[in-house]
Amino acid sequence: MTGFKNITVDELATRLQQDDLKLIDVRTDAEVLRGKIPQGESLPLHLLPLRLHELEKTATIVFYCQMGGRSGQAAAFAAANGYSDVHNLQGGIAAWAGAGLPLA
Repeated sequence: MTGFKNITVDELATRLQQDDLKLIDVRTDAEVLRGKIPQGESLPLHLLPLRLHELEKTATIVFYCQMGGRSGQAAAFAAANGYSDVHNLQGGIAAWAGAGLPLA
């Protein structure tokens, strides 16, 4: 069991309008400079073990990266460390942009 759920671009777009969730971009700073999901907060994957405690354990957290691989690792790490409502954006920011959704 992974301990996290996958979320589609469509589900995320809807939930961003309705829910209070934390959207965490685990890409590198250089990748973030090329564009990000507007509500996303940058927390590079390599810093996650040092900064995970900054996120509320009961918050709904969605991790994303370029394609979904690194964010899957981040979601699994958070779930393994007691975070209860953790999601991975399927297809990452590539799927988000491919769906024509806004980038900042």
